Amino acid sequence: MRAVVQRVSSASVEVDGAAVGSIERGFLALIGVGRDDTEEDAATIASKIAGLRIFNDDAGAMNLSLAEVGGAVLAVSQFTLHGDVRKGRRPSFVDAAPGETAQPLFERVVALMRREGVKVETGTFGAQMRVSLVNEGPVTILLDSKKQF
Repeated sequence: MRAVVQRVSSASVEVDGAAVGSIERGFLALIGVGRDDTEEDAATIASKIAGLRIFNDDAGAMNLSLAEVGGAVLAVSQFTLHGDVRKGRRPSFVDAAPGETAQPLFERVVALMRREGVKVETGTFGAQMRVSLVNEGPVTILLDSKKQF
């Protein structure tokens, strides 16, 4: 499982012109489920996102977590995180999980973050979404449950 986590001052997602999720300070987490991902991968990604310390403390060091700043997460499913362009210019998505496998694991990540006390908003799984954000820093972190990067 992969995630792109961006530190934001605000983020929102729309489907068919209607807002379906929005947050103020926190993270926009784009989450891609891979073909071989399991509940363990979901737990790893949820724990990493919930505990990520990328907010500045009083000394200006990235040392504070979501809980410490009262932040939230906007979680958006994004199968394209498993796009492979090593053999050309058109991405192959053979490593991305099919929707019937990916949706329960994506929802598991959301549930586990909520269990850790994180306020989580979401997009709509499988929908064409319009995501808006204000990235602070900018700070963008890449996560992979299998530690490929």
